[in-house]
Amino acid sequence: MKLRNKINLYTAFLFALLLLLINITVYYSFNKLILDSELSIANKEMQKISENVGKSIGLIPEDTLLRSYVPINGMIQIVTKNNKNFSAVTSLEEQDLSKRKPVFYRNEVNKTIKYQSQPYIFNSMPIILQDGSVANLQITKSMESATDNLSILRLVLFMVTLIALIPVLISSRFLSNLITNPVTSMIKTMTEIRQSGRFKTLKLEGKSKDELFQMGLTFNHMIELLEINFEKQQQFVSNASHELKTPLTIIESYASLLKRRGLNEPQLFTESIEAIHSESIRMKDMTEQLLMLARNQEQWNIELNQVNLQELLYQTVNTFKNAYHREIQMISKNETPLIITTDEKKLKQLLFIFLDNARKYSDAAISVEAGFENDAVTIKIIDRGVGISDNDLPKVFDRFYRVDKARTRKQGGSGLGLSIAKEIADALGVRIHLESKIGVGTTATLFYKKI
Repeated sequence: MKLRNKINLYTAFLFALLLLLINITVYYSFNKLILDSELSIANKEMQKISENVGKSIGLIPEDTLLRSYVPINGMIQIVTKNNKNFSAVTSLEEQDLSKRKPVFYRNEVNKTIKYQSQPYIFNSMPIILQDGSVANLQITKSMESATDNLSILRLVLFMVTLIALIPVLISSRFLSNLITNPVTSMIKTMTEIRQSGRFKTLKLEGKSKDELFQMGLTFNHMIELLEINFEKQQQFVSNASHELKTPLTIIESYASLLKRRGLNEPQLFTESIEAIHSESIRMKDMTEQLLMLARNQEQWNIELNQVNLQELLYQTVNTFKNAYHREIQMISKNETPLIITTDEKKLKQLLFIFLDNARKYSDAAISVEAGFENDAVTIKIIDRGVGISDNDLPKVFDRFYRVDKARTRKQGGSGLGLSIAKEIADALGVRIHLESKIGVGTTATLFYKKI
């Protein structure tokens, strides 16, 4: 069953059930109210009649006395203790009541009875006859008018229920359309995406900011994110296949040379082995970098600890200087220790990436500065190299993007270093800012939140 039909069915059923419960409550409450009212009125009338009959009995013939108090739609009678001698007077419409067998009661009685399937109010009250014996003055009164009123009430309640269901069905239809239209539109859009292979967003209408609008907005954001990730994935796969194709081609070429001439030409043998070894190392590094970029931030396993930034920088700089024999100037603009909360290993990895880039594109000394800027701890890596153009600067964090492809390939770069740096920085909560001028150099600034 479709969601729309379920909403219509459940809404109509629940509302009809609610109306039914309300109507039943109203009907039985009104029924009890009428019954109690009729019994109360009959009891009061009985008390007055019994008092008058008690005073007049023996002075006026019984038939004449009872006829003056007979109800319009009922019967009045005097019943003796042995049920043998009794007088009864009925109205014209209720003459059959005289055939009802009389019963003597010791106490006062006020109740409803049924005779020939018709409801009546029955009252019995003891009275003293002229000879001193005790008898019952009994009045039986039809409840036809009250029954007719209850029948009309049942009919009215039934009609009201039917009439009330009409707007309920209409409103439930409107409500189901209101709820299911965005869902139907979403299903239609997803079907079109599946069939065409192209991403498509929903057209959001209305100014309301309800949950349905938020659902559509979230769906559009999800589709946009999927589209962006899909495009990045296609670009990533294309670039990765292109980058891996070159070292594989080189390895294959040198392997073929070795197979044909390697045993006879020692110089060619040495050159081929070095080339194959170099390209294998480059492929290994590239593969590791690709796997690192494939991780989510949740998979970086960040371990936060308080770290003395100056000490960490001195250690990193000294390690880098000893490894590459380059001049690096360490500058600290703060005399007191700079304590930050970070992952020491990941921050060192981030610094190595920027120091390695500075080493590759600059032959002059490299500067590393630590200080404060705009209420944040900053680390600056400054080189005095070739620099980056304004057109290339926004793209340097894209995967496999190289400013100077020929020069980078010669130096063994894959275009993944700064992409990895951006991933690590995002995982650590570090903001990266690059400033560069052609022929002047590049400054990479890492902004750390102040602790």
